[in-house]
This record gives sequence, C-alpha cells and structure tokens, in this order.
Amino acid sequence: MTDRALLTPVEARALFRDGLQVPTPGFSAGYAQANLITLPKEDAFDFLIFAQRNPKPCPLLGVLEPGETSSDLLIGGDIRTDIPGYRVFRDGVLTEERAEVTDLWRDDLVSFIIGCSFTFETALLDNGVPVAHIEQGRNVPMYRTSIPTTPAGKFHGPMVVSMRPIPANQVADAVRITSRYPSVHGAPVHVGDPAAIGIDDLAHPDFGDAVDISPGTVPVFWACGVTPQSVVMSSKPELAITHAPGYMLVTDARDLLYQVP
Repeated sequence: MTDRALLTPVEARALFRDGLQVPTPGFSAGYAQANLITLPKEDAFDFLIFAQRNPKPCPLLGVLEPGETSSDLLIGGDIRTDIPGYRVFRDGVLTEERAEVTDLWRDDLVSFIIGCSFTFETALLDNGVPVAHIEQGRNVPMYRTSIPTTPAGKFHGPMVVSMRPIPANQVADAVRITSRYPSVHGAPVHVGDPAAIGIDDLAHPDFGDAVDISPGTVPVFWACGVTPQSVVMSSKPELAITHAPGYMLVTDARDLLYQVP
C-alpha cells in the first residue's frame, strides 16, 4: 500500500470499502477525519440538541438527511461502507462490530459527522510536537471520564477523552496549536493527573490502545468524538450505528478549513 499519509481521501475510502480494516491515524495528511453516529429519525432532534450543548466532545461537521448516504464531506462516497470499522448498538448494548452496514440501512436513519482530533495531529507534527500513538503504530488511547455531559432529551452520559503524552516543555505548544481547531475538539480539557477526571489507569484505556509513556512527558487529554458511544450506552436508543473508535471517516475537507486565526 502507498504511504498512508500520501493517499487522497478518495483512495483511502476505496481501500476501506474494499475491506481494509485498520485505525486511521496518519491517513491522508492534510485532510480532516471524523466520527460517526447514525440514529433513527425519532432520536435525531434530541441528539442534535445534545451536540449543540456539548460542542467540545461533539463538534458537528455535518448532518445527513434521513436515509442519505453521502454528502460534500465524502463526495461520491458511502457512509455505510467507507469507514474501516463500524459498531452497532441495540438498546445501548454493543451487539456487533463489522466492516460495513449496508444491510442494516433504513430510510429513517440520520447520520451525524463529528469532528475528530486526528485532524489536528498533522499540525502538531508539523510544529515538532510528537504524537506517541502514530510513532508507535497504535490506535489513540481513549478513556471514559467522570466529566459529565449536558443532557438533552434522552441523551446523557460521561465524556470520553483521548490522551497524548506530550513532553513537558511542549505542553504549552500543544495547547496553543490545538486551540486553533475548535471544530475538531480544540484545546485540551485536562492536563496532568488522570485521577482528577476519573481515570484509574492509563495502561488500560476503555477504547483504542495503550501507548508507551516516556519519562518527561505529561498526559494531555482532549474531548473525544467517541463520547456519543458512551452516551448511547447510558441512554439506550433503539439503534445506533457508529464508527469503531480510532477507525474514522477520512473526509474530503482540508484540515485548514477548521483552523481559526
């Protein structure tokens, strides 16, 4: 396979459509990646309000019409097949993980495309800030926290965060760089002691892979678009289809589109 960073989003999505199932950190450098949650129309308005009240973990990049399977974020693509891993929740319980969800599709399903912190990783790397999970060839570690979200309708539950160990002398740089990307989670929600946000052990993430944490680094935590999956577990909608954590939608939108001065 061509260097994943050099693949266009169209090329990356074609690989996933053909069955490649791998985490997407480092794919299609310069292009935004995104989270997915798909819900029945009867739950969509509640979730739209939930996202509006919780913009840090749920920054909306786009919403598809009921039954719609493509948008300007994946031109010519298919939301049912073009992500390298999907999860299916029924009544809040994870029942399946699969490569595509075409046979589950219904005309009443509404898809929400949510910003992902993988989008700002190119900016971190370009500024000399190391990203451990990319260096180590792993998925990013993600944790359920004690940080509550603001409820809306039936939706409620704890925030999920992603963690990157940052050299202590570069934490301020990481905060400054990522704060310019508010549409893909923006600045960290916590720096330092994981116990302060309800995380017992960094070596055992709730989603993704543990990373080796080098001496002299500080754990830095960003709000994460896996939060809707945590919320689904708490709120128990009849059906929810999501991406597998770390297996993102590679969009046609440039990273710089989501950067603010």
